[in-house]
Amino acid sequence: MQSIPEMTGSIKGYVDKGTGEWGIPVIVILVGIASFGLGRLSTLEGSTSAVSVSSIPMQAASASLAVGGLVVASRTGTAYHYPWCAGATTIKESNKVWFKDEEAARKAGYTPAKNCRGLK
Repeated sequence: MQSIPEMTGSIKGYVDKGTGEWGIPVIVILVGIASFGLGRLSTLEGSTSAVSVSSIPMQAASASLAVGGLVVASRTGTAYHYPWCAGATTIKESNKVWFKDEEAARKAGYTPAKNCRGLK
């Protein structure tokens, strides 16, 4: 039976013989490749299926157009907006005035909003 220091020495001898000059770098590279491969494998197992959109909600546009027009203005303001513009969303429902088209809003004395793209 060997003592602990003798066992340690014999184990070190086997490691030195087996690994040689290139043994440790090869082991480090193989461990790195194996770790990378296991990481990639774990992401493949947890992959999800593609997302498909079956219907697009049109609540905002349909609700505002259902009220009665293409452009909206405020009773207290001077500009008219498309219903989806930022300025139109800040108008209170009680103050909204709806027009069939831009021409009707102009005839009522309103001007196009400068921050609403597409208005002329």
